Amino acid sequence: MFEDTSPGQIILWILLLVLIIFVAAALFKSVRIVSQGEAQIVERLGKYHRTLTPGMHFLVPFIDQVRQRVDLREQVVPFPPQPVITSDNIVVNIDTVIYYQVTGPEAATYEIANPMAGIEQLAVTTLRNIIGSMDMEQALTGRDQINGQLRGVLDEATGRWGIRVNRVELKAIDPPATVQSAMEQQMKAERDRRAAILTAEGIKQSAILTAEGEKQSAILTAEGDAQSTILRAQGDSRAILQVFDAIHRGNADPKLLAYEYIQMLPKIADSQSSKMWIIPTELTEALNAVTTGFGGTPQAPVPDEPTEQPRVDFGNEDDGVADALLNTSLPDIDDALAAAKGEAAKATDEASEAGEHSGRRARRSDTAGQEPDRPHREDNE
Repeated sequence: MFEDTSPGQIILWILLLVLIIFVAAALFKSVRIVSQGEAQIVERLGKYHRTLTPGMHFLVPFIDQVRQRVDLREQVVPFPPQPVITSDNIVVNIDTVIYYQVTGPEAATYEIANPMAGIEQLAVTTLRNIIGSMDMEQALTGRDQINGQLRGVLDEATGRWGIRVNRVELKAIDPPATVQSAMEQQMKAERDRRAAILTAEGIKQSAILTAEGEKQSAILTAEGDAQSTILRAQGDSRAILQVFDAIHRGNADPKLLAYEYIQMLPKIADSQSSKMWIIPTELTEALNAVTTGFGGTPQAPVPDEPTEQPRVDFGNEDDGVADALLNTSLPDIDDALAAAKGEAAKATDEASEAGEHSGRRARRSDTAGQEPDRPHREDNE
């Protein structure tokens, strides 16, 4: 094919091929596809021309040129630990993390040469100023305050760079080892103090509850004893009245009373603490009555005369005593218990006043240098 072609035609074909390749390369460079979340800065003849947004764009070959690609997504940049001195002259190391996002690609490209270095240095200086006005305790407990102040300063400074600082976080605040040891001891002492307080409160509450229980138990026991005493007294009273009425209704004669009197003499002597006992002079009269009673002849009752219910002769003072004994009625238990409580309270008050009076008298006796008189009791056997 190229045997009949002259050298001039061959050169023409080569030039045509080079032109085709050049045009294809120019067309390829003139078409730009921008991804989502990205922006490209285009310069025309060395001057800012426009910013390419996501999509396909056409450029003028060899005239328009892409200067820089800018990532519009939020970036996370950790900074190395920075030594910072607090107001109480303690050096702490603080790790910082900054979340930022480029909002103005043109400003981020032309306003600052290295935005990351600028943000880092600005964060370090601002952090030192903030921490320098706090002591150690405030720096450890005021992270939110530090984050807010640091973010405000950074956002204000980076706004003209087309960068927005979204968040600033302190990863760690590391005090020296000696300070950490002292803080651990302080926390341990605080925990021990709280434990001691809680233990004391528990013991106090337990003692209060125990005392309340003992008080309620004593009150219930006292009420039970008082009610039992009242009931026993009522029973004894009724028994005595009934026995008394029965004896007088039976018109007991002196012989029966003398016999009962003799029956009680062994009980008088039946005591381990009694070393001697005295026989009353009435014993002979009682024996005479018994002898006369058993030796005499009993008189038979007259059948014609009507028998009358025997009654007790109480004299002329009160003729209605026998009827009162027949219609014996006991007081109500609740009323008797209330009266017993009142008497017990009155006796307690009188005992307290007597104890106070005795205490004052004893103190006066001690002051005067005299011993209080002690009562002597003589035992008569």
